[in-house]
Amino acid sequence: MKHHRTSILIADDHEVVRNGIRSYLETIPDFQVVGEASSGEETLSMVAELIPDIVLLDLIMRGMDGIETTRRVKQISPRTQVVVLTSYHEDVHIFPALKAGAISYILKDMKMEKLVEALHRAVQGEVTLHPRVAARVLQNIRGENSEEQPLFTELTDRETDVLKLIANGLTNSQIAEKLVISENTVKGHVSNILSKLHLADRTQVAVYAWQQGIVHRNSVDGK
Repeated sequence: MKHHRTSILIADDHEVVRNGIRSYLETIPDFQVVGEASSGEETLSMVAELIPDIVLLDLIMRGMDGIETTRRVKQISPRTQVVVLTSYHEDVHIFPALKAGAISYILKDMKMEKLVEALHRAVQGEVTLHPRVAARVLQNIRGENSEEQPLFTELTDRETDVLKLIANGLTNSQIAEKLVISENTVKGHVSNILSKLHLADRTQVAVYAWQQGIVHRNSVDGK
């Protein structure tokens, strides 16, 4: 009976990084690097074709960002595990990536042996978080369970207006028209809202607004 090897797609926009990781992973008998991608769009195309066991994904690439790429990878191939390998350990990257479906979040200063361990764990459905990332997740959990002010209090008045309108189902163009601002400005507000609330998409924003009582069932146009 032939032993199954874990198929891995490496997604990073730096060729030197891809080559370095590939060279090392190919020395591991259990692993088979089935492809390399240099953008989010290329990653999705290759996932659809190859259905790899793991996508080892950098968050910051040209074109589609890593958060959206992660979400779409899980839509295309739910069985594929996304392991984020990045240099960024700020909340604005960590929480959206995990909520989008990444099973692990590790940093590029990690030793190769630890990377291999994280990949083996991912195949088993086990989470790996870099110690700095794990600390931020723990702090966030403790913050949510304390009597600290809820995250939405960090929003500006205009961001709160946009939040309410999203919760009531308005599109960016409709929000722009209602608030008499440009659609690009709306997109900027939406991005800030996602970052401040540690949410991955507009649907989560709407659910959050209802759960927190920011909008109510009888509200109209976000009022």
